[in-house]
Amino acid sequence: MAGPHMDQTGVLEGPEGPEPENELKRALGPLHLIALGIGAIIGAGIFVITGHAAASYAGPGVVISFAIAGTGCLFAGLCYAEYAAMIPVAGSAYTYTFATLGRFMAWFIGWNLVLEYLAAASTVAVGWAGYFNDLMRYLGVTIPAKFASAPLCVATDVHCPIYNAHATGIDAIHHLGTTGTFFNLPAVALIALVTMVLIVGVHLSANFNNAMVAIKLCIVVLVIAAGLPHVVAANQTPFIPANTGTWGNFGWSGVLRATGVIFFAYIGFDAVSVAAQEARRPQRDVPIGILGSLLICTVLYMLMSYVLTGLASYTTLNVAHPVSMATSSIPETRWLSPFVNVGAVVGLASVVLVLILGQSRIFYAMGKDGMIPGLFCSVHPRFRTPWKGTVITGVFAAILAGALPLDILGELVSIGTLLAFVIVCFGVMVLRIRRPRAIRPFRTPIVWVVAPLGIIMCGAMMSWLPADTWLRLLAWTVIGIIIFAVYGMHHAKAPRWAILDAPAAAE
Repeated sequence: MAGPHMDQTGVLEGPEGPEPENELKRALGPLHLIALGIGAIIGAGIFVITGHAAASYAGPGVVISFAIAGTGCLFAGLCYAEYAAMIPVAGSAYTYTFATLGRFMAWFIGWNLVLEYLAAASTVAVGWAGYFNDLMRYLGVTIPAKFASAPLCVATDVHCPIYNAHATGIDAIHHLGTTGTFFNLPAVALIALVTMVLIVGVHLSANFNNAMVAIKLCIVVLVIAAGLPHVVAANQTPFIPANTGTWGNFGWSGVLRATGVIFFAYIGFDAVSVAAQEARRPQRDVPIGILGSLLICTVLYMLMSYVLTGLASYTTLNVAHPVSMATSSIPETRWLSPFVNVGAVVGLASVVLVLILGQSRIFYAMGKDGMIPGLFCSVHPRFRTPWKGTVITGVFAAILAGALPLDILGELVSIGTLLAFVIVCFGVMVLRIRRPRAIRPFRTPIVWVVAPLGIIMCGAMMSWLPADTWLRLLAWTVIGIIIFAVYGMHHAKAPRWAILDAPAAAE
């Protein structure tokens, strides 16, 4: 049996380390990683969720919601950056948890990351399909109604045949109706295309993503620049609408509730850490990718939400295409609407690409550790990508996107993301105590302030989410524990790496 050896990242590979023919190709630089993060972050948050959060919870105060959520992400991102530099391998929070909190907690967080990425990819694909259908209608092409939307709907959707405005919690979960359609063909087609691109190779995928990111960033900046001079003060007065008497419905409680809803849009920087094993210089490049993409996107989110609620009344923004609706609400910016539709189609497609990339890499890491069957970490001999795991991810994402509406899918995402961030912040502190001399190419500044603040802010945003979101998380966790007891617990291997300590002389 081979002994331990140092790989090119500075992580110590043990006897169970990856075989050369089963390693991922290191092809990504810092710009690729920043674009990867922007590709996941700038998308549904701007093109779909901003309007819903403003119209339903925060009004123009959604700008503050994005600032709060971005601050919580910054604290968690600093902890992620330390972890990613120390353990630059695929797997994100799952791998980091394995390093500090053990096998069961690693499974727990890995299982929740599966929920986060699969549901998020499907959610964004459904949002993409809405913009795509609108764009096709603008071009004179109509997608047949039977293939333009999901066959299922929830009682709280005004377009559902069994619409019930008072259905909440358990009632909303159990009251499903049918729309009479077969499946959401555009959403399924997008996921199939993205899956093929990812199988061909991560470098091609990254270049493809870079092109899409450039296009949508141009559209976002254009809308902000063209819209700012035409913001109507009356639309943002009052900036925080009065509370309706129910917690979470406008007022400051609505601003707080909106942070949990829009947090879904910030999971992109997690996707950067997932790709650490494909970074050329992960100790330097991954922290740059995480923090760079997070800061850029938080500023853009705040500016875009300010412009949207300034161009149109927040009460009109709860639609599938709030950006194009807002720009078309006044003559001065109406010319932007077709460009917005193009930007949304391109932008949301890049988000789906990054999310499926992230999920397949988490499966890769869990397969390498024996938590799930080895086929998930099988690397294609030519393309050097985990192609079987990518195909499986694509198939399940397509099924969810084809059958379920945005309402159900979107509520499955935020709580899993926030839980992952809480555990990462906690794990960084644990590792500072257990391994104080470990080599840390990037150190979280004032960690005993930053990490607790990350836990507090992300935990608070979890508490602000609706009760039915917690029920779904509980059900998903129970299923995961059963799978771990039946398979993962009996097949899990020892960690494939060890964290290195600095030489005594360096202390």
